[in-house]
This record gives sequence, C-alpha cells and structure tokens, in this order.
Amino acid sequence: MKTTDKVKFIISTTNNMNNKSIYNIPINSLDGKPISLIDFRGKKVIFVNVASKCGFTKQYKELQELSDKYSKELVVIGLPCNQFGKQESGTPSEIQEFCKLNFGVTFLLTEKIDVKGSKQHPLYTWLTTKELNGKNSTGVKWNFQKYLIDENGNFIDYFLSITKPMSFKITRHL
Repeated sequence: MKTTDKVKFIISTTNNMNNKSIYNIPINSLDGKPISLIDFRGKKVIFVNVASKCGFTKQYKELQELSDKYSKELVVIGLPCNQFGKQESGTPSEIQEFCKLNFGVTFLLTEKIDVKGSKQHPLYTWLTTKELNGKNSTGVKWNFQKYLIDENGNFIDYFLSITKPMSFKITRHL
C-alpha cells in the first residue's frame, strides 16, 4: 500500500473531530491482546521502535527508568521491529523474556510491527506523516527512534536513536 493510500485509509478509519486521532489506531500487545490507545488520553506517550540485538538495546534500561520516574504523566510503549539489520528476530515470548530478564522492562510492549515501507503499521503512518499528525513528516532511521505525543494525542516531537531516553531533550516535555 502506498503512503497516500495509507493516509486515506487512516483518515477514513478514524472518527474524531479532525479525523486524525492517534487514539483510534488499532494495535495489539506483544501477547496479541488489543491495546486501546484512548486509555492513555491524559498522559503523554512515547513510542519507541525497539530491537533486542542493536547497539542501542541498552536504552531499554533508560526507557524503564523514564517509565518509572514519570509514571504519573507518561506512558512508554515499545514496538518491536525487525526492519533494521534483522535485530529483532525473536518470538513474542523471547522478546518479553529478554526485556524482562536483561532490563527489568515492565512498560508496554506491542506486537512486532513494520515502522516503514509497504507494510508500515498505521500507527507509524500517523507518527511519520504531517497530514495526519499535524506537525512533521519523518522517516524512521533506525531502532530506538522515539516519538512523543501530548496528553490529548497531539504530536510533540521525535528523537533519533542517539537521543537517550532520559535526555533533557525528552524530559523537558514531561
């Protein structure tokens, strides 16, 4: 599906007053259960495409620290992705076990998704398309790129992989 077709699809399947709500995009948890993003309205959300065999994998620890420290105002959501160097080839149970044992991850992990290309998940179409998020069109460059939305589902900013989760660039928004 071409990007323009994805944009039309997302616009046609969302139904808030501006037809661009991130809260209406379906996604499942790592164990296959539906996640309702509307449940996070009232908190900021940071979406991070994650991988277990990446040079940035140690960021799981800071993502957990970010989740713990700002739990009243922020939800951290990790989205496993195998598109960059095949660095997330694990099964859902392997991913969950790896994250918990090595980094104590308790924040939400979703199903494995594509963050770019012809099979890009609708969530990432929204995050990377100005016509949907109202602010920026971006490309996902590598694992551990971060996207921050505000309490009402508005796009705040994105941060490349080299930006550590506890960086002031991110925490100043919290």
